[in-house]
Amino acid sequence: MNTAAAPIRITVPRRRRRLVTFPRPRTRPSGYRGAVVDSPTAPAPTDVRDPLGLAPDAPLLAAYLAALDRRAAGEHLFCTPGHKGSTALTGSVVAGDVGVYGGLDTIKTAHVRVAEAERRAAELFGADVCRFSVGGSTHCNQALALSLGEPGDEVVVSRTLHRSVLLGLVLAGLEPVWVTPEVDLATGLPAGYAPERVAATLGEHPRAVAVFLSDPSYVGTYSDIRAHANVAHDAGVPLVVDAAWAAHFGFHPALPGHALSLGADAMVTSVHKTLPAYNQAAILLVRSSRIAAARLAPAFEATHTTSPSGAIMASIDASRALLEHHGERLIGQLITAVAGARRRLAAIDGVRVLHGPGVDPAKLTVALAGTGAHGVQIESDLIAAGLPVEMADRDTIVAVVTVADDESALRRLTDALADSIAGRRGAPRTLAPTAAWIVEPSPVVGPREAFFGRSETVAISDAVGRVSAELIAPYPPGVPVLAPGELVTERALGALLAARDDGVRIAYARSPGLETIDVLARDVVS
Repeated sequence: MNTAAAPIRITVPRRRRRLVTFPRPRTRPSGYRGAVVDSPTAPAPTDVRDPLGLAPDAPLLAAYLAALDRRAAGEHLFCTPGHKGSTALTGSVVAGDVGVYGGLDTIKTAHVRVAEAERRAAELFGADVCRFSVGGSTHCNQALALSLGEPGDEVVVSRTLHRSVLLGLVLAGLEPVWVTPEVDLATGLPAGYAPERVAATLGEHPRAVAVFLSDPSYVGTYSDIRAHANVAHDAGVPLVVDAAWAAHFGFHPALPGHALSLGADAMVTSVHKTLPAYNQAAILLVRSSRIAAARLAPAFEATHTTSPSGAIMASIDASRALLEHHGERLIGQLITAVAGARRRLAAIDGVRVLHGPGVDPAKLTVALAGTGAHGVQIESDLIAAGLPVEMADRDTIVAVVTVADDESALRRLTDALADSIAGRRGAPRTLAPTAAWIVEPSPVVGPREAFFGRSETVAISDAVGRVSAELIAPYPPGVPVLAPGELVTERALGALLAARDDGVRIAYARSPGLETIDVLARDVVS
């Protein structure tokens, strides 16, 4: 990564490959209460619905395919979902929808197949507990927040957190103690978290019950998680990592290890972000020496749906099997393709590409200030070319690249970026760091108190000096610039207004155009 400060260097040991035969022998894992059963009859590897033959090692995928076979053979469910597997009313949008209950298993399922799929994922990641979620990393983060302490306890939290972590703190009544990231002076992007800063914060807040980091960042930079784990454990608290963007970490020697392998006590990751699972697919992985499994289970269920999608659950299981059996090869191809795309883009005058130590080699983040082109206009050109990207603001483009992309797709993207930059080039401009990375929070009351506190709506011109009752974030990346209970400062408000004026969506605010803002009534704050 190009930065004025020396980057943190992380040495990642090469991951030992595990030889796996098909099917694997079944053993009763420690603490597993259900009976161990064989998966439903799996399709042959030539089945187009399972092109790599993952089902023999993916019990939920096998059950999903078996459910589709029963449907095709005439099975008619007298239970949910209401479409009954028919496309006659709402069309193909429901064609692949199968529930866990009554679909992957009976309505009275004892969760045997789900538990077996979760056990295999736990084994792969070295966790004591694994849970599959159809509510994304949002659900998993909130379940962890409910597991960490009691209302009023402090938690050291990274400021580049996803909004779901903050709302988890609201649910649990935990008080955040914020730590801010290092910022790369060349790109204005977050460069990870310094363990020394977290250690100092823990020293200043001895009542803290956990450290909750979001890592890697939205733009692909990551921290020294092993050092952070040591810092947290020296203080006697667990390290929890929202690794939503790192489901692939730990499965190729060019990548850092995943958070659990580096000492974290819990890790959340979105299987749908960097692996080929359905939207909303996520996993929660926990080592239970510092986080009680007995507390985690009811917290997970409290925020979980009672009607999980079998298709989403099966896609998590399939992605785990893909990662286990084909991950190193596919991720290696991905890293090679991204490296080529980075070289092509870096050759464009004025373009900076985020790279180097501390940067995910599978991420494609492009800084545009040196070209004079406006990122939101570039994004519109890419959409017109049939190549939408994950994020665009004035100075930055972030393209999410996964094992489902190939060299030809990346060449299309880099060619379209080059053409758009050439057509929209202007005078190089001064870098303006994204609001989400630079605003220092000014907490006045706790987020839970603010969330439930009496509020009033004021004109945006009257908001400075008041206490926000809202969570407001440019989206993407969805990192709060203002959170409930924080002072509305000139800098925070100016950053939000600048992002709005640059064409960035302002999310979660009651007034998306920021004409007004909800603030706490004065007597709530006094």
